[in-house]
Amino acid sequence: MVRLEAIMRRFPLAVDLGARDGAFARALATSDAAAKVDLLVETDLSRAMLAGRYGLRLVVDEERLPFAEASLDLVVSTLALHWTNDLVGTLIQIRRALKPDGLFIGALLGGASLTELRQCLLAAESELSGGAGLRVSPFADGFDGAALLQRAGFALPVADVDRVTVRYAHPIALLRDLRAMGETNVLLDRPRRPLPRAVLLRAMALYVERFAQADGKVPATFEIITITGWAPHESQQKPLKPGSAKMRLADALGTVEVPTGDKAG
Repeated sequence: MVRLEAIMRRFPLAVDLGARDGAFARALATSDAAAKVDLLVETDLSRAMLAGRYGLRLVVDEERLPFAEASLDLVVSTLALHWTNDLVGTLIQIRRALKPDGLFIGALLGGASLTELRQCLLAAESELSGGAGLRVSPFADGFDGAALLQRAGFALPVADVDRVTVRYAHPIALLRDLRAMGETNVLLDRPRRPLPRAVLLRAMALYVERFAQADGKVPATFEIITITGWAPHESQQKPLKPGSAKMRLADALGTVEVPTGDKAG
């Protein structure tokens, strides 16, 4: 929301992609950015998530967007895009749906998320079963955020990474939260055999052994990647052409330029 508040322009038509329970709409209503958004359309793949509140809502598959080309001024997505099978393909569809100079702001879980749980599940299953499957869904790497936007054709891409640590009395409480959030593993190639009880108990024991803090609580890391990009427009800033600089870097730094291949004196 802070990023949207800092942008000095209006957005007549905005879409919240993957709105879930309407957290963005509620935050927008109490924000200075509320005056900048004329109409917000909430979308989600689940009809049940959109039920029970006012406003325009559409059941939409994030990987098959129904919006006309160049029809939207703003698209936001908060912690939904990590569920897409083809993230770059989804970003391309978002860019196409935006008007020239339209804005996209998205937040998704990054690769360091649940690193403690991932380590302990792999160690426990390898120890007791002689092998391990992917029990935690993979996430995009935090350093790839801007590159993803560039691949999708966005201009002026920016990516920021934040890490949030949530503490639990026991790792089982973390598993309960993940299930309540709907953040369990849905990979098609995930292990089909349920996790044996012995492996789960060993993983929980390893979690406590390796990560318990002085007060006995255990941390769970969530990495949040925030990406911002604009649909290309001729009025946007563009990098200078190679060789068009009016001043040498060596002059600006007050040093002596050494041609490539020559040894410094």
